[in-house]
Amino acid sequence: MKTRCAWAGTDPLYIAYHDDEWGVPVHDDRHLFEMLVLEGAQAGLSWLTILRKREAYRRAFANFDAETVAAWSEPEVQRLLADAGIVRNRLKIESAIRNARGVLRIREEFGSLDAYLWGFVDHRPRQNEWRALSEVPARTEQSDAMGKDLKRRGFNFVGSTICYAFMQAVGMVNDHLTTCCRYDEIRQQVQQASG
Repeated sequence: MKTRCAWAGTDPLYIAYHDDEWGVPVHDDRHLFEMLVLEGAQAGLSWLTILRKREAYRRAFANFDAETVAAWSEPEVQRLLADAGIVRNRLKIESAIRNARGVLRIREEFGSLDAYLWGFVDHRPRQNEWRALSEVPARTEQSDAMGKDLKRRGFNFVGSTICYAFMQAVGMVNDHLTTCCRYDEIRQQVQQASG
């Protein structure tokens, strides 16, 4: 039986997310935008709730195509507010649209969302060595800097804690516990990619 981070629990969807996705370095702009939106949507809710709504989010938000979402206005906000498949919170919906516009500006300045976001960790995943869930921080100096700069650029739902959860999800940090089956697997993937 595999040893996993305790937060993965027993739900098959959560276990699959832990085993296949969480902590794996992501460099695809669409996927990075998706995770920014989903982490913001999660604020005040459980991540499992968002995972269960993920496919509905993909349908509702044009598969997280930033150009498409950035062009939306009040009619699309109303459509999304009526969509029971997603979190129907006006502030979070409007934030996703605003953040899509921010993504386009970042691409103009940095060439890609990937280049901008990964700059907060010097373009290399951080390999942490936590032995217990209680050691894992809720935020770091890097997530503070990311959240502050994103807010300066007009983004919403990008506080330091949300940014750190995002960084964990997209592999900017390897926060699997050292006892977890995924810890060494991800560390080795990162070493092979950089070697």
